[in-house]
Amino acid sequence: MSRSRRRTPKTPVTSAKSEKRYKAREHRRERAAVRASLATGDDVPPAKLFGNPWNGDKDGKLYQPDAASARRK
Repeated sequence: MSRSRRRTPKTPVTSAKSEKRYKAREHRRERAAVRASLATGDDVPPAKLFGNPWNGDKDGKLYQPDAASARRK
């Protein structure tokens, strides 16, 4: 296991432990929009409008080339 270190030094950009609250809020918002559109007879909004992962509590990863060298020391 001499090569068990992370080869690509990516670290999460987050201040949250979980996205559970964000996902529940977005799904609730989507269901409300679908109910409203069905009641008025409009088209159902596309699902891509809700729950954008870049707007969530955990928003991607960041490449940090210096992090790998710092861990090996």
